[in-house]
Amino acid sequence: MATKDWYAKASDVPEGGRRQWRADRALRPPMRSPGRPEPSRAVQRQFWRLIATGINSAEAALTVGVSVPVGARWFRHAGGMPPISLAEPTGRYLSFAEREEIALLRAQRVGVREIARRIGRDPGTISRELRRNAATRGGKQEYRALVAQWKAQQAAKRPKTAKLVTNDRFRGYVQERLVGNVRRPDGTIVVGPEPPAWKGLNKPHRQDRRWATAWSPEQISHRLKVDFPDDESMRISHEAIYQSLFIQGRGALTRELVTCLRTGRALRRPRARAQNRPHGHVTADVVFSQRPAEAADRAVPGHWEGDLIIGTGRSAIGTIVERASRSTLLVHLPRLEGYGQNPPVKNGPALAGYGAVAMNAALRTSMMKLPEQLRRTLTWDRGKELSAHAEFTLETGTKVFFADPHSPWQRPTNENTNGLLRQYFPKGTDLSRWSADDLEAVALALNNRPRKSLGWRTPAEVFAEQLRSIQQPSVATTG
Repeated sequence: MATKDWYAKASDVPEGGRRQWRADRALRPPMRSPGRPEPSRAVQRQFWRLIATGINSAEAALTVGVSVPVGARWFRHAGGMPPISLAEPTGRYLSFAEREEIALLRAQRVGVREIARRIGRDPGTISRELRRNAATRGGKQEYRALVAQWKAQQAAKRPKTAKLVTNDRFRGYVQERLVGNVRRPDGTIVVGPEPPAWKGLNKPHRQDRRWATAWSPEQISHRLKVDFPDDESMRISHEAIYQSLFIQGRGALTRELVTCLRTGRALRRPRARAQNRPHGHVTADVVFSQRPAEAADRAVPGHWEGDLIIGTGRSAIGTIVERASRSTLLVHLPRLEGYGQNPPVKNGPALAGYGAVAMNAALRTSMMKLPEQLRRTLTWDRGKELSAHAEFTLETGTKVFFADPHSPWQRPTNENTNGLLRQYFPKGTDLSRWSADDLEAVALALNNRPRKSLGWRTPAEVFAEQLRSIQQPSVATTG
């Protein structure tokens, strides 16, 4: 990639290579002149600190005061990894604020020693700063803080040539094992399905991944010690391999090899971002801590827990369980018309059957069969299938609450029931094969099992008692 003509014009590219040119253009390094230096290291340092907290590049860019495209470029060209140390710099070097003060005093024709006295620096430091980092446009030196800061940052860089760049044998070993071609016993390569061309942006779809026996960078790093026990030059860390793949400008491995990684990602995703998935549908009034206390002790009927059990081919069944009686309702989620025939539409309806609209309709049908007194609350996992919970609450009167992230113990009855249901719906099976009548039969079987937690009564018996208790008319007394 180091030899690629990043800034070639579209008119200079043959017609057949336009698509690849556009992909390369999206990855090109920025064009920047000395007259327009990048924002200070402090700004970039703050940007990467925000990235480490899990927010995206757009939010981090706006927070530190740069444009969204600049933040996206910083993140993309660094491969998602901080290119600078996040530790605060020491006072050994001049800061941007000090350079602004020097520029202001120099414009007022203040001498070098007086400038040094006013900002608390050695006169030699000021003299070297004016000599080394002054702008030279127009043939004469003129000190400007922005240009001086840019020159200082460029001089402070310590470029080190990557080991994979200088050692062809080493690079070939790593690249061959990253590619991981499937070979027959005679050594010929099995071509397999031909995936679409990688555009250089996002990872390919799972169904478009090619056949490969690719090794991970960690496997390659440790295998080198086995294959070359006496050659210390054949040593590299797995992190160095990842950097050669993710960071543009390293020039060692082609970026197309990221498609050979297990994840297929073209950028590193910060760990905090993976743990900080957006749950915009979960507002402060529907979190688990806001659920009524009466739902916790199981004394009052009508409090439910729910979730989905997932099968192959994007199939699912909704499960809701009443906390007091352990009575189970199974929600049939058939696939919508056009599933598997029409191509998916971005931001269109989820044809798999458990999108927000379809889930609301199916869940509403199941819950409305119950008396109003037996549909008080519903505690759900944080899945997006119930993102339209406000509409569901208005239609059914059932208040929805969401469990905390990674806290299945806050829905213990539902989790236990899902485990029992796997006897009828094993993992790895297509759940769309079961009809609504089949689900009703399974629910009847489960609700007529005696439970130890119910004193060996069945959920159906306890639920029937609950129905009788709410249907019993009150008797008026007269004095």
